[in-house]
Amino acid sequence: MRRVPMVVSVLISGVLFGVGLSVSRMVVPEVVLDFLLFRDFGLLLVLCSAVIVTILAYQFAPRAMRKPWFASAFEERPAELSRRDTIAGAALFGIGWGISGVCPGPALASVGVGNWRVVIALAGIFVGAYLQGRLARQP
Repeated sequence: MRRVPMVVSVLISGVLFGVGLSVSRMVVPEVVLDFLLFRDFGLLLVLCSAVIVTILAYQFAPRAMRKPWFASAFEERPAELSRRDTIAGAALFGIGWGISGVCPGPALASVGVGNWRVVIALAGIFVGAYLQGRLARQP
């Protein structure tokens, strides 16, 4: 029974995220490319807002709540910075984003608003994620 509220909260969060992406126009690759080419700084407000909300949530939620809504305790997850995974993955992600103007989250929301051209980029994202998973298993 505890799983149903968790699924509902994830669904509501996803819809809210998608609406935010649509309102900010991040679902339009041309808008993202204009931002990356320094022609339009509207998405800078979206980026700064997301950073502020994330910092506040990570700093204050564990202090304000005894435990998360759907877990037994807050967990600390140390970040690991490795050349092979983190740096190479970030570079590859940035190159793909710069070429296509498509980021995975906004791409899914973009399909939701009828931008079917993004399906090609999504296929590339899924192939890349699959290949990375296969390569990560190798020593």
